Amino acid sequence: MYIPQDIEKEGKRFLVEKGFKIKVGSDLSQEILMEDIKGCDAVLTRSTAVINREVITAAENLKVIAKYGINREVITAAENLKVIAKYGVGLDNIDIEAATERGIYVTNTPEANANSVAEHVMALILSLSKNLSLADKELRSGNFAIRNQLFGMDLEGKTLGIIGLGRIGRILAKKASKGFDMKVIGYDPYVTASTNSELEIATELEWVFRNSDVISLHLPLTKTTKGIIGCREFSWMKPSAYFVNASRGGVVKEADLVNALQAGEIAGAGIDVFEVEPPDKWNPLFKMDNVIVSPHNAALTKEGSIRMAVHAAMQVEQVLSGVKPNWAVNEPLTKGLSM
Repeated sequence: MYIPQDIEKEGKRFLVEKGFKIKVGSDLSQEILMEDIKGCDAVLTRSTAVINREVITAAENLKVIAKYGINREVITAAENLKVIAKYGVGLDNIDIEAATERGIYVTNTPEANANSVAEHVMALILSLSKNLSLADKELRSGNFAIRNQLFGMDLEGKTLGIIGLGRIGRILAKKASKGFDMKVIGYDPYVTASTNSELEIATELEWVFRNSDVISLHLPLTKTTKGIIGCREFSWMKPSAYFVNASRGGVVKEADLVNALQAGEIAGAGIDVFEVEPPDKWNPLFKMDNVIVSPHNAALTKEGSIRMAVHAAMQVEQVLSGVKPNWAVNEPLTKGLSM
């Protein structure tokens, strides 16, 4: 088992107890990756290591890549590949179609970080509604009088619009409704009714944007969702409303968001993800006092990271043991479990 970029000890312990020998990488250059991967049966990698055609070709015995980014070329090059296990949830950097065609399982860790992200989103909403970032900045500069110029917004009785009602969206709905007495409306083309009393299902996206005091995105990045939120959607929002995105940066046209903020079309934004990551340090969002940003770390609590490492390792062990993985997102056409 080759791990180019170290993971939490709990994930490694799981693999060792299952009989895997682990090699942790010391460098992420292509030359070192190609050398270290030789003779390995599996790879569990995070986002930084580039496992391209050349690297995979160097690994004659490769069986598994638990990967944070694999394209069709990489998948095609790995003849013995059995599973791509994602350390996380988003699958926009894995070619699921190519993997399915070649009989390769793709898995993720949907139960590992949903609560972590939902908590982070609530933190962004609270910070925006209470002007915490600007108040902190002004007070540190000696401006105590800012207390009479900044007026926060009560969340009680306000409406939270959630776009995307997967695990994270549903957990967020519960926290906002039960914890802060917010009204919650959700939109998801695949959800037509709700069994949760704290969540009202809307049938039109525009209605949610126009009637919410806070909008929170929880959409995967796919061909159909790329750039789905732009100037039209921001024009629907109340000037007093806040926009939060802790899903995928590519879902939002970032330039349109900047324009909406500069024009005063919306009150502020909480952003954890960006169109280009890492974002340029001159990104205009970083200069705005009504914007709070975080470095795509909503899921990276200590507890969430441990769960992602262990759950990804579990998927590798299951597939190589001839067992269908718990969190498969596809159904391989040929190879699958025939080992």
